Amino acid sequence: MRWPKVTVPFPGPRARAIIELDRSRISPSLTRLYPFVADSGEGCWLRDVDGNSFLDFTSGIAVASTGHCHPRVVEAIERQARKLTHFSLADFYHAPAAELAAVLTQLFPGGGPARVFFGNSGAESVECALKLARYHTHRPKIVAFHGAFHGRTTGALSLSDSKPLHKKGFGPLLDGVFHIPFSLDGLEYLEKTLFRSILPPEKIAAVFFEPIQGERGVIMPQDGFLPGLRRICDEHGILLVADEVQTGMGRTGKMFACEHWGVVPDILCLAKGIASGMPLGAVLARADVMDWPPGTHASTFGGNPVSCAAALATIELLRGGLVENAESMGGMLIDRLRDTAARHPLIREIRGAGLLVGIELMIHGKPAVAERDELLLHALEHGLLLLGGGDSVVRMVPPLIVNPAEIQAATDLFETALDETLHHRKAA
Repeated sequence: MRWPKVTVPFPGPRARAIIELDRSRISPSLTRLYPFVADSGEGCWLRDVDGNSFLDFTSGIAVASTGHCHPRVVEAIERQARKLTHFSLADFYHAPAAELAAVLTQLFPGGGPARVFFGNSGAESVECALKLARYHTHRPKIVAFHGAFHGRTTGALSLSDSKPLHKKGFGPLLDGVFHIPFSLDGLEYLEKTLFRSILPPEKIAAVFFEPIQGERGVIMPQDGFLPGLRRICDEHGILLVADEVQTGMGRTGKMFACEHWGVVPDILCLAKGIASGMPLGAVLARADVMDWPPGTHASTFGGNPVSCAAALATIELLRGGLVENAESMGGMLIDRLRDTAARHPLIREIRGAGLLVGIELMIHGKPAVAERDELLLHALEHGLLLLGGGDSVVRMVPPLIVNPAEIQAATDLFETALDETLHHRKAA
């Protein structure tokens, strides 16, 4: 079994030099989990600049869906880069974008005619969907959910409601956005309170939702919640917009997470894993909804030919077995983590779908915030890269190519890091 190899204490000498340069030149607004400086990657593995080897269960925040530098994706990138690196879809045409649009519209949940708009990121996809919903419906108001994270541009940030820090100092934000609980109680509040006394449904352009709230800590919807949301939108002519930036492209064991609940959105936002690390965002919408005329919305770099080539190769791999692999390996990962949880009272809950998994930590009935942060560092010391989420959640989002041996290694290392965290806390 391949195993991480950490022989140079980190940050090592090369990492320290890069971190020092970074801190003196790059915006301090970025959140850095720990002093890891990547150098190269292959599959589920990364090397840092000092030669240490790590098992990556972050996928670059759910972006490297086919693993780092998948040979078929790299080949597609190289082939396209030798032909054409940029030609703007804002004014012209190129084949990779048209071909990718044809493939994506075939994937649109529920079938039926669909269209695509290409951008560069998840936040851009959300901004596009927000503008499209208002334009199509001629309605001004938007409903979103507490705990949501949709991005950091002004419109996307207005829809978000996960951490006060994200919004502090950036107001006023977009007017006309209302947040409700991400639960069946939220639907009851929407129909019995918001509609009746605060916000008439005929004023609402769209409801934005994440099928699973990832940044908040992998929060799963209650049974009946998403179908109930679809019913309410249908009854009042409100567009339903699924933000699948993190949950889409096979991450949860289906191409799109909303398919787990049989819910077909009117608009679907994509990015992250769509192009295996190349910058690309996409908005899929019913053809009758994406009805805006030329000049109303465009992007200079959206649909870059190299990114589109990477996306075509990525989708071919996803359809060739990686979505199914995400489902089976995700089941194995959750089973092993639940075995660990049975031995460790610090773990309150294991939840998720496919290879989007959250491990919530609690101590004395409260979120184990400090313990979670310490655990991430202990895991790093043993060569395992993990993400945080919510107040005290560890997120595991490995590449969709992950195999059983890598699942076993990651869960063993996680348990070691958990034991060290508990031992240190008891000793203190």
